[in-house]
Amino acid sequence: MTITTEKEKKALLILFKDFSSYYNANSLSKLLNISRIGTMKLLKKLHKNNILIERKIGKSTVYKVNLEDDYVRSLIAFLLVEETNKFKRWKDEFKDIYKGERIVMLYGSAIKNYEKSHDIDIMIVIEKEEYKEISKAIAERQKFVSKKIHSIELTAEDLLKNIKEKQKAIIEVVKNAIILYGQHKYVEIIQNVTSI
Repeated sequence: MTITTEKEKKALLILFKDFSSYYNANSLSKLLNISRIGTMKLLKKLHKNNILIERKIGKSTVYKVNLEDDYVRSLIAFLLVEETNKFKRWKDEFKDIYKGERIVMLYGSAIKNYEKSHDIDIMIVIEKEEYKEISKAIAERQKFVSKKIHSIELTAEDLLKNIKEKQKAIIEVVKNAIILYGQHKYVEIIQNVTSI
């Protein structure tokens, strides 16, 4: 199964990133700017190809990304990489921070409009023993950018815990972030909480 249209890609990213919400054809159609019928066809196609799973809630059918499937996890990681390519400047800006199993996420106003943003918000998922190294790397990077870098460093366990506890700030970051590095690892983490 190949994802061929931009709307299919956008739908999958919405469903993946906003995993704590339930979407049906009607609610998703508004975000995709296509008709409810067009959205229903898209969702049915993705479901038929085992990319989405459906669930009945009352009279409504809602959809989630099937992260139990290896192909789907790889597909989502690919879509996250593809999305990152639209933010090449930021990928280049923070490439020195990425190594090993780290996840580097860009979020906040700098994504939408750098000129009007007050700072650059990043979240970095690291190993506990890497805190000092990351602080030093951020301080070094700060010398080359005009806006304040606001970074949140946490471990994968902390990220999982915050998501499971439905910490609103973390859920908003997850929902809106651009995953600059560590897309496969990020998909693994989200797979562990999609049953929420």
